Amino acid sequence: MAREFFNYIDGKWIPAQSGATIVSHNPATGETLGVVPASDARDVARAVDAAARAFEKWRKTPAPHRAEILRHVAEIIRARKQSLGELLTREMGKVLPEALGDVQEAVDMGMYMAGEGRRLNGLLVPSELPNKWAMAVRDPLGVVGIITPWNFPIAVPSWKIFPALVCGNTLVWKPAEDTPILAAEFVKIFEEAGLPPGVLNLVTGYGELAGAALVEHPQVKMISFTGSNEIGKLIAVQCAQLGKRVSLELGGKNAIIVLDDADIDLATDGIIWSAFGTSGQRCTATSRVIVTPDVHKSIAERVAERASKLRLGDGLLPTTDVGPLINKAAAAKVHEYSEIGKGEGATLLTGGDYATEGELARGHFYKPTVFDQVTPTMRLAQEEIFGPSLSIIRADSLAQAIQINNGVNFGLSASIFTSNVNTAFEAMRDIATGIVYINAGTIGSEVQLPFGGTRGTGNGHREGGGPPVLDAFTEWKSIYVDYSGRLQRAQIDTDSLVS
Repeated sequence: MAREFFNYIDGKWIPAQSGATIVSHNPATGETLGVVPASDARDVARAVDAAARAFEKWRKTPAPHRAEILRHVAEIIRARKQSLGELLTREMGKVLPEALGDVQEAVDMGMYMAGEGRRLNGLLVPSELPNKWAMAVRDPLGVVGIITPWNFPIAVPSWKIFPALVCGNTLVWKPAEDTPILAAEFVKIFEEAGLPPGVLNLVTGYGELAGAALVEHPQVKMISFTGSNEIGKLIAVQCAQLGKRVSLELGGKNAIIVLDDADIDLATDGIIWSAFGTSGQRCTATSRVIVTPDVHKSIAERVAERASKLRLGDGLLPTTDVGPLINKAAAAKVHEYSEIGKGEGATLLTGGDYATEGELARGHFYKPTVFDQVTPTMRLAQEEIFGPSLSIIRADSLAQAIQINNGVNFGLSASIFTSNVNTAFEAMRDIATGIVYINAGTIGSEVQLPFGGTRGTGNGHREGGGPPVLDAFTEWKSIYVDYSGRLQRAQIDTDSLVS
């Protein structure tokens, strides 16, 4: 019998009011992992009400104490890293070393944000008037709704939950329906660490019901969403109409630029890891390689050969290089783009089809795919595929390569391989993405720096770390303390001070 999991509302584990459930499967084997509530607006309302009631006490809890709870959470995650990583591989599909990295990201984020509990920097500035103190502090927003994706089911929630909590907000979290068991196990750690009831609430379910209800609820002050551009735009419109703050982290169409003076072996390593790590299911995954003429043939041949030799399989097996896609629809989308690429006239070098040999037939596997002779305007080069599909594009110069890189409706991550320091700095200046790598792939981030992108990748907020992440979850409050003992009229009286 499948193991049953529940919503976590006001410190209690309870089923959906409708009694409906969702089954979670292993995308590599089809194995049933468990069932979770298929929640609707009634469950969301109950969770929001709990968060609203908990807010006043939580916001008045000193930030250093809030931080101590988060530090304890991080310590528990670290102690359970192996078991959480194995569960992550079973429910999401990525290979175990990557899954362990996903969990480690949460440890790092918890520790980093625990440090912010004794900082939460505001502003202290001189006043224009004598005997007057001027400063600005951060206030929490209230109830925050968090909607997260399946591809980083521990790391991405940690990017949102830890900073939101340390700032004094209370939360309702709706995780992706493909990885709900990981969400339940994650929340159990917060409960064990002593987080008060109602401060963090978990509601599992489909976006059309639970997610929409969370966005629309009048007591939710902010929505933090990571996912597709299509859904993100709908949420942005809804939040604008409702007067809510919204933070969006959406898609990517990331490119690696390889110049003639690059280290070809290093560039090839970077391309393979960035294009096919996590089966290409990262918003920072490389889906375009932009190469200059002298290295075009060499890069195309090397990348295609390496991609064709990648071993597909269950991510728990040490022999596996590339795991499954998350579900049948995801694999079908990648195959659709393979057909689109062929129809557009691109040259298929390897892959381009489902992988169904032997045990692979039980899961959602797709062969690592490489196209050459792709032009910048092809759909293959413009649209997010979110799978193991790579397009090689030729550029005649650095300037043209950067123009091609910037010529998509996404701006998350980009990379350039070159041995010329002047060229590297020119690229750093002109590449219009939120993340830029020099002589490395496009994937990976560190919690002490902000994560996010430009153009269609988001709406300007940053998450993932660094002090800027606090801006999304706080309001600024400017405070003036006049200890002059007389009425001073700012702006009006300042000229009289000069004599």
